[in-house]
Amino acid sequence: MFVGGTGQISLPCVRCAVEAGHRVFVFNRGQRGEPLPEGAERILGDTNDAEAYARLGQQDWDVVAQFLARTTDLLERDIQTFSGRTRQYVFISSASVYRKTPFQYLVTEDMTVGNPYWPYSQAKIASEKMMKGAADLPWTNVRPSHTVRIGLPTMMNEGDSVALRMLAGKPVIVAGDGTSLWTLTRSEDFAKPFVGLFGNPAAIGEDFHITSDVGFTWDAIYSTIGRALGVETEIVHVPSDVLVRYNSDWKGPLFGDKTLTTLFDNTKIKRVAGDFYCETDLDVVLAEPIRFLKQRLGAKGAVDTQFDVLTDRIVADMAMLAT
Repeated sequence: MFVGGTGQISLPCVRCAVEAGHRVFVFNRGQRGEPLPEGAERILGDTNDAEAYARLGQQDWDVVAQFLARTTDLLERDIQTFSGRTRQYVFISSASVYRKTPFQYLVTEDMTVGNPYWPYSQAKIASEKMMKGAADLPWTNVRPSHTVRIGLPTMMNEGDSVALRMLAGKPVIVAGDGTSLWTLTRSEDFAKPFVGLFGNPAAIGEDFHITSDVGFTWDAIYSTIGRALGVETEIVHVPSDVLVRYNSDWKGPLFGDKTLTTLFDNTKIKRVAGDFYCETDLDVVLAEPIRFLKQRLGAKGAVDTQFDVLTDRIVADMAMLAT
C-alpha cells in the first residue's frame, strides 16, 4: 500500500510494483492527472482526514510505503495506525539529512545525520528518529537524493522560473563557480531497487539511499535545460553565502544540500536489492522534466515575478561588482 502513489517519485514505483507482481493499493485524494497503472487499486482519502486514515489500519499489509510524510505529525499517526498491522513500513526520507562536508563528498549510509540549515531536512531527521523508536513497526528507511520526473532540477528550488528566464533571454544564477557535482536520478531508475526492498528481510531496520552513481556540474545541468528549450544559457555565478544574504530562504537548499559536490556510494542498496542501472546521459535524464515543463508552459501558469525581480537585482549587482 502506497501512501501517495501519484507523485514525482511514487508513480513510477507503483508501476514497477505492479509489473513485479505485487497487489498494489494507493491511498490518495485522486486529484493528480496521471492515471494509475492497470492493476493498481485506489483507496480514496486524505491524510488530513483522521477517520479515513485510521481505517487503513483495520487490515494487515505486507508493505506500507509512506511517500507523503514531511513532518512528524503524520509519522506519529502512522505509528498508531500501522504498528502490528504491517510486516514492513517503508519511509521516504531524504539524502539531505546527511551532515555534508567538503572533505567527504562520497556519501555512505553510515555518515553522520544532521542538517543545521534546512527545516525540511530537520523534520525528516525527527521523523526517522520517531520511526526507529516505535515498537512493533518493522521499518526500512529510504533516502532519495534529487530524483527527477516532473519538476526541473534547480539550485534554489525556483522551479519553472529558471526556464522562463532562459526563454526570455535573461541570465540565470548558479551558486558557486558551477563546477560542483550534483547527482540526478530519474524516478523510473529509482523505482526498481526501491521495489526490490519490498518484503526483503535484509532491508528491515536499515537505511538506504538510492541514486545514480554519477554526478553532473550545475553549469552542465542548466546548459542542458537551455539547449532543450532551444536557447543559449547565460549563467551568472554568485557565491552561496552572498545569495543567502539576498534571500535567507535559500540557506536550506544551498548550505543544507546543493553547494557542495555530492556523490553517492550505492554499494549497500545494490547488495540488498540487486544491481541496477541509472541513466548517465544528461539529455536523457532531463527529457521527462523538459516534457512536463513544456506542458506547463502551454497551460500558461502563473509567473513568479518576485523571484524574477530579485534575480535581475542580483545579476545587476554582480555586473556592477565585476566592473
